[in-house]
Amino acid sequence: MAGKITRPRPNKDRLRRTMMFMNAQRPGLIKDAYIYGCDSIMLDLEDAVAVNQKDAARFSLYHALTTIDYGDTEVIVRINGTDTEYWREDVRVCVAGGADGIRIPKCESAEQVKEVEAAVEAAEREFGVEVGRTLLMAALESPLGIMNAYEICTASDRMLGCAISGGDFRTSMHVQIEPDGIEINTARSMMLLAARAAGVQCLDTMYPNLDDEEGFRREVDLIVRMGFDGKSLINPKQIAYVHERLAPTPKQIAHSEKIVRSCREQADAGVGVYVVDGKMVDPPFFKEAERIIELAKKCGVYHGDL
Repeated sequence: MAGKITRPRPNKDRLRRTMMFMNAQRPGLIKDAYIYGCDSIMLDLEDAVAVNQKDAARFSLYHALTTIDYGDTEVIVRINGTDTEYWREDVRVCVAGGADGIRIPKCESAEQVKEVEAAVEAAEREFGVEVGRTLLMAALESPLGIMNAYEICTASDRMLGCAISGGDFRTSMHVQIEPDGIEINTARSMMLLAARAAGVQCLDTMYPNLDDEEGFRREVDLIVRMGFDGKSLINPKQIAYVHERLAPTPKQIAHSEKIVRSCREQADAGVGVYVVDGKMVDPPFFKEAERIIELAKKCGVYHGDL
């Protein structure tokens, strides 16, 4: 019999362009999830699982975590809410199985994060897992969660980021999905500001209409312009477009290379502000250029020598 799968220590700063949701109770779905090429998979113990099937879903989850080699694909688990009787056992199974991270649903306060963190650390000690290994992320699904986004994102060193849950948020605001996103864009912006201030990643909500390819692409284009790190997904066919749009373009890469090279040359000459392609460039531009090149490397689209 093969031994238990051992995953490397998770990386808070890894690429998370796509995070695809899957029902943890359905072995047929989760056994081959890594083949689709998403950056992360989200094995769901919450909404996707009926109340009378929670134990069965945990059993399926533990079996998947300990026997399936997901390779470089990050494995995160959405546990049940902290207002339920299920979440503590969810945490124990996640930690015992070696999940890379845990998503806290309906998160509205730093206290919720700290409560889950304490349960995670207790489980790590119980099962002999390196303390601090299991990462956390928060799902912001209500006006209160959005208002407390910064406190939530800074509540634990384990926090990798936050994500907005569009369905629940729209329900709480008494609105429906609009083509231009006007009903949710304020919350998106507030969450993004909080995440950037906290130094963590920020992911957009899933697009629910699988038959509306044009609407999906329009929404992806929007969140790329806004500055999101990634997007939650519910179907593998959505992965390619998100990866394409979140990767730096050849033009962006070439311009960033010019900035980095010029900055290094000018710095040696004691110059702090200079011109690249007819535009003034100073240290903030250099930092952004370095970020773009690093992102291009992570996305596998950089072929330069910097």
